[in-house]
Amino acid sequence: MTAVTATYRQVVALGGPLLPVVSFLGRLPTAMCQLGSLLLVAETSGSLTTAGLVGGALAAGQTVAGPLIGRLADRHGQRPMVLAACWANALAVTALVVASLVHLATLPLALTGLLAGASVPQIGPLARTRLVALARRGRGEPKLINAALSFEGTLDEVSFVLGPAVVGLAAAVAHPAVALSLAAVLLAVCGTAFALHPTASVPGARGTGPHGGATRAARPRRPARPRMPGAVHGMRASMALQGAMFGACQAGITALTERLHQPAQAGLVYAAMGVMSAVAGLSLALVPARIGLPTRWRAAAVALIVLSVPLLFVRSLWALYLVVVVLGVAFAPHLITLFGLTERVVPATRLAESMAFLTSAVVGGQALALAASGRLADAHGPSAAFAVAVGAAVLILCVAVGARVTPRNAAPTDGPTSATSAAGVPAGSGR
Repeated sequence: MTAVTATYRQVVALGGPLLPVVSFLGRLPTAMCQLGSLLLVAETSGSLTTAGLVGGALAAGQTVAGPLIGRLADRHGQRPMVLAACWANALAVTALVVASLVHLATLPLALTGLLAGASVPQIGPLARTRLVALARRGRGEPKLINAALSFEGTLDEVSFVLGPAVVGLAAAVAHPAVALSLAAVLLAVCGTAFALHPTASVPGARGTGPHGGATRAARPRRPARPRMPGAVHGMRASMALQGAMFGACQAGITALTERLHQPAQAGLVYAAMGVMSAVAGLSLALVPARIGLPTRWRAAAVALIVLSVPLLFVRSLWALYLVVVVLGVAFAPHLITLFGLTERVVPATRLAESMAFLTSAVVGGQALALAASGRLADAHGPSAAFAVAVGAAVLILCVAVGARVTPRNAAPTDGPTSATSAAGVPAGSGR
């Protein structure tokens, strides 16, 4: 048994084998709904403009409401918030399917899409928060916490590869409405299972009481919310820029495959990039603990620049596959490192909110870049879209170099080396 396998066995054992299954299936609909809504509305309305507006409204809803759902989970616990959100999201997605099939006008379709985005239950960020709390309940070794974040990052990557693939298959074999209907069922069933899982009440996965939330007797007045350290804003900007890279790459890949008269390859190329990113994410467990997270952030930013520049010179399909697969190596390390840094520096009582904010930043950055780089690709070719990705990578490096990250109650070092939590509470104390 390799060291990596042993480490990830420890991660799975934290919450039991059922937890990653229901959390993965519960977050899969999020990856399905963006493409699924575009295909469904485009087919039922016959208008790409209407489809784009609905897809944009869905992304906007998720970007704005995601941190709010995380904040409410921090304050009231994951169980009630996930239960409410997953059922609201299932109903909103079902309403979007019905509204599309009965050919409602653009405005009600867009409003339904906005509601579907705003009610996304944020299972990915909340699963991260829950797994980190479980890791801290034991010895809370940084290696185990980092492995937990890598594991969750890989589940995200796989979901965002598999989700669009399921939508594409359903659209080809039957109808996009089938894919979104499946998404609604997964939200209701697996979202409920995630909410009711015993780990939902683990100390540290919510608030600050003996079971994560302070009682009324212990807290007659709500204390002031702890302030975020300034470095958090840089991390969120870096995550939004990562989303911009995703959107620009998606636009460039789509434009180039169309130019090469092989548009069906676009999804496969993007999936290949996601698979390599997932593999790289799992491999992060091999990185020595002495290499601190701020150093990893800067190294990942440099890799994003170096590996994205070749996109500007790609002219054939085989070269596109090669370049994007290699580029995928840098994506997951950057994302996972930012989640790890956030876990180290934010107040314990705002962890779920912070994790959700990072996810929303990716979604928002991707939506904006996709819209902008798509226009550039139409006007100036695929290289113009890829140039947006390279520019975003350069900005990521600027942010990473300029950020000053210091774990709470720790001396200014390159990275955390103890089992002290982000709030300065020793691991195992239940926070």
